[in-house]
Amino acid sequence: MPEKKTITSNHYNVAQLRVETWNNLKNRSTKLQTSTRGSTEEKEVKKEVREILKELESIECYFAFPGVSRLRALNEMLDRKEHAAISHRIADITKHLVSGKYRNTSDFYEEDEQGVDLSENMESADGVRKNYFEVLFVEDISQQEEHKLRRDLKDLQVSGEQFYYGIVVQRSFEDALIALRFNPNIQAVVIRYAPPYRSKKISPLIKPFIQNILKMDYSATPQAELGPVLGPLVKKFRPELDTYYVTDTSLANLKDSTLKSFRRIFYRAEDLQELHLTILRGISERYETPFFSALKEYSKKPTGIFHAMPISRGNSVFKSRWINDFGSFYGRNMFLAETSSTTGGLDSLLQPTGSLKKAQKMASNAYGSQHTFFVTNGTSTANKIVVQALVKPGDVILIDRDCHKSHHYGLVLAGAYPVYLDSYPIEKYSMYGAVPLEQIKEKLLQLKKAGRLDLVKMLLLTNCTFDGLVYNVERVMQEILAIKPDMIFLWDEAWFAFAGFTYNYKQRTGMFVAKKLCDKYKSDSYREEYEAHIKNLKKDEVSKLPNPDEVRIRVYSTQSTHKTLSSFRQGSMIHIWDEDFRRKSENTFMEAYMTHTSTSPNYQMLASLDVGRRQVQFEGYELVEKSVELAMVLRAKINDHPKLNKYFDVLTISDFIPEAYRESGLSEYYNKKNGWNSMDNAWENDEFVLDPTKITLHIGNTGVDGDTFKNKYLMDKFNIQINKTSRNTVLFMTNIGTTRGSVTYLTNALLKIADELDREFSSLSEKESKIRQERIQSLTKDYPPLPDFSYFHHSFQAVPGVPGGNIREAFFLAYNEENYEYIAIKDCLPVMKNDRTLVASTFIIPYPPGFPVLVPGQVVSEEIIQFLTALDVSEIHGYRADLGLRIFKEGVLNRQKTATSMGAMSGNTKKLIK
Repeated sequence: MPEKKTITSNHYNVAQLRVETWNNLKNRSTKLQTSTRGSTEEKEVKKEVREILKELESIECYFAFPGVSRLRALNEMLDRKEHAAISHRIADITKHLVSGKYRNTSDFYEEDEQGVDLSENMESADGVRKNYFEVLFVEDISQQEEHKLRRDLKDLQVSGEQFYYGIVVQRSFEDALIALRFNPNIQAVVIRYAPPYRSKKISPLIKPFIQNILKMDYSATPQAELGPVLGPLVKKFRPELDTYYVTDTSLANLKDSTLKSFRRIFYRAEDLQELHLTILRGISERYETPFFSALKEYSKKPTGIFHAMPISRGNSVFKSRWINDFGSFYGRNMFLAETSSTTGGLDSLLQPTGSLKKAQKMASNAYGSQHTFFVTNGTSTANKIVVQALVKPGDVILIDRDCHKSHHYGLVLAGAYPVYLDSYPIEKYSMYGAVPLEQIKEKLLQLKKAGRLDLVKMLLLTNCTFDGLVYNVERVMQEILAIKPDMIFLWDEAWFAFAGFTYNYKQRTGMFVAKKLCDKYKSDSYREEYEAHIKNLKKDEVSKLPNPDEVRIRVYSTQSTHKTLSSFRQGSMIHIWDEDFRRKSENTFMEAYMTHTSTSPNYQMLASLDVGRRQVQFEGYELVEKSVELAMVLRAKINDHPKLNKYFDVLTISDFIPEAYRESGLSEYYNKKNGWNSMDNAWENDEFVLDPTKITLHIGNTGVDGDTFKNKYLMDKFNIQINKTSRNTVLFMTNIGTTRGSVTYLTNALLKIADELDREFSSLSEKESKIRQERIQSLTKDYPPLPDFSYFHHSFQAVPGVPGGNIREAFFLAYNEENYEYIAIKDCLPVMKNDRTLVASTFIIPYPPGFPVLVPGQVVSEEIIQFLTALDVSEIHGYRADLGLRIFKEGVLNRQKTATSMGAMSGNTKKLIK
């Protein structure tokens, strides 16, 4: 059924509503200041100001700044007709709120104190930069008790401390969850006793933004249990937060689940100072960056360099007459921190025992893994490490054919047999979607029928894809584990490192689902569910639930931290949740890690991974939410603007995902008529969803292909960089570094391009116009079919007639130049029509997006030739236009066929003997 519309048409989220409301208040207060006293205009504007203040109170009650007390103070100023003062005050608050500068000054801390100057006090007296956060207290207390709590906690805060905080008090279970949803400044939660469940202050203004909270129903839970219930819920939505519980329940009567849910439990009789110090300690521990701090300290030490790296300390740079400009560009700190030393507080990446080991452990906690490893040469290497660590020659891997080239090369190195899975095609836009679950299960059942299920080791999928398609990770893992309970999953999350820091995204990540399923399958409730499911299965029906006595959770995620979070280029991570890691995989993983990891890793990159972890733990939630908001704003702007939508069309959910894979019925995030649609239901249930931060612009109506549009218009004219194009699309992405200014700049650039296209079209002659229309027709109507994976030539099939190919054998067979020849692309089809089977001897990889159209040993199909002919990207790895396709010679294939048959016979004979 179609999903109900739950978001207002004017604002995507409450952050956007909040900022725009304050800006509106600022404008109306300025108008009030200039209005003639006693005039009708003054009365009307004053009424508007008061109404806006009332609206804001329903939002600001969930924030420490500006907070409800300031709004009440503004109302009092309005009563006193202090129009100039209130206008100045509102402008000051709005400036600090929009810029976030209030988080760098403690001068405003006491929010019910009037007349405080919000000066930009960025540092404390001793020069330490201040870091502001907010603490959520959940307790049904009176205003007087709340005021005392604020005063007592303020008295405990020392002015010279690096961290200081504001207080947000919520008096109900629902209000606490709303505060967590709205307020990214909250870094700690203190649940004092048991709050009542229902909120008494939810206004119609905020209801559209809290539908997922209102759908919850813990109203039947006894109030005494609501505090312990709230603790795990906080961790579910904001796992990075520290949670504390204040109670009078004796230790003997506290449940184990309650003890494990909170960082610490306090009793009311205890001194408030202990709670205050514990809160600061929790923040301080997360703030720590072990390796970055060690590197900074090392850079300050006077040293004598008698080891490798003349560049260390900048000695070979700053004293040079010829490259000192290099030093000036990067600055001295970069060179002071350059070293090959693993002492003095530093550490070895290959065998960490100190600061790097601790940094990786902290990253593991942040990303929700059991183990995390830093990788300094990109996710391409991370992928090869995982594949080599977990599969051996002869193992079978189910792999998305459209995955990154590094996986295919990893299979060559490992000697595993790939069973390629085809994504559904999106032919209109010359791109591929994702692999349907039914196809994966079909291949797996084929292998089971052929007696090769025991050889299947891994399922490898890209999540999310370059174009933003995201799998239902939980459903995929559960239904595959029902067929093969020990399957290893490798989720290539190169473009999804940010996803673990906001709830909708997080529930479709490998690490989150691994932990969820691990807990689920060990529960008594799941065993009952499984037994009922098995009992009700029809004859020959395949179970969709794994056997709890057999299932093992073994999940690996590779992430390009540098692509979507803060890290230097090539900074990546491998995250592991593997119940059998120590017993089965740790040794082979470390061998693979040693194989591919440099003994001279870049320390600056490692430090950036360490610091990037700190950032996402403190502000990941806010930054990711903001990047989604900006993506939605850009989508709406292009969709609504008549000049822009004349030439450009933002592709949306229904363009990328067939209806059969959208159970929610959600087809678009936004349209001009109805505004915003909630994505919550779709992200929870649909087989595939679309990451809104990947904004694909269809440009067919410009008459310009994607590669030309990227270079001639975006890059040459506006210095706008993008990663990917297709025949008729270009891909934009928002991330945690995207600003409102950059979105505005892009919008302005598109408007100027539209103006230029208008001028071009109007100046065309009749003949030129006809040519342009034919080009538009080609880009919007006449699109080449996208080829599926054809098949491995029988010379390279692992077992005749069964999915799986010997890609390694084909790859190394081409090391002998006598075994292949080149055939011009234009001659391929005529040669194929003469009954010759063409077999690729190398990878053919258009870049972007970077996945192979052909792999060694694969038969070249007519569709593949047509696709290669229609390609408009200039970079195709493995293909030389001057020579053509590199194809195995026929005689080589005949010899290979004989050798393969003998090998298969020998293997069968051995099996019979055994």
